[in-house]
Amino acid sequence: MASPFSNISLIGKFKSADGSEAVLDIARFLRGRGLEPWIEQGTAGRIGRAANDFMTATYEEIADKADLAVVIGGDGTLLNAARRLGERAVPLVGVNLGRLGFLTDLSRVDACRQLGEILDGRYCTESRGMLDAEVVRGGDRIFHTVALNDVVVNRGSLGRMIELELMVDDVFVYNVRSDGMIIATPTGSTAYALAANGPILHPGVGGIALVPLCPHSLTVRPVTLPDSCRIEIVLMPPHDARIHFDGVTYCDVRAGDRLRIMRSSQEVRLLHPESYGYFAMLREKLHWGASVLRT
Repeated sequence: MASPFSNISLIGKFKSADGSEAVLDIARFLRGRGLEPWIEQGTAGRIGRAANDFMTATYEEIADKADLAVVIGGDGTLLNAARRLGERAVPLVGVNLGRLGFLTDLSRVDACRQLGEILDGRYCTESRGMLDAEVVRGGDRIFHTVALNDVVVNRGSLGRMIELELMVDDVFVYNVRSDGMIIATPTGSTAYALAANGPILHPGVGGIALVPLCPHSLTVRPVTLPDSCRIEIVLMPPHDARIHFDGVTYCDVRAGDRLRIMRSSQEVRLLHPESYGYFAMLREKLHWGASVLRT
């Protein structure tokens, strides 16, 4: 059976010996199926001479020509690849070498078998929404990017709380003194937002979660908004802060700067084996239903 994917690229985890070996194992597996994979240029450089047997490609070339990108690493590796390839909607498959792996759902041990199923057309596909975020200072945009997981406003290096003003669709919501605020997609609801007691949003839900970080008020709680909303957060005087985007990039901001967020037109396309199930994944990663150990 002919594979629906002919141009396949491999992207590996940064500075990981296990990741390098996994990339080569998958590259050899693909070659055994009559395919000639590309190894992302930076990944090939980290692997060294062993990668010389395979073709290499830049992220720009992968975005232009790849039918499929296999990301070998943790969720952070896949987040970085998604941000760089999202505009072209290159389908992504994640092989988990990290800890939890909410996005990278192929196991290291079964990666080649599961990838073989996907290459044979036995897979399910899922689109994940992204956030479009910009920082405005005095009417001028000073920073712009997209985020698959979350946008996090925090106090940076300060040892004190910051004050934020929240507006939704140009309607004032509240001022809050806190350590910051997480604005998360359904994908990001199982990341930092989950650790901050935010809600878990099913990927099929068109929502954005607002999760305050240690608010100085017991009545300020996480809120889920429709993803059609326009969110604006203003950093109030006198403190500066830092905004992180997917934990990959950041922007230092000062009092009066405005963070504006809305749903992006870009989406990330994830491919899973047919056996994949969202709730089965949550049970495994979050140990739902595990027996309580007694001493």
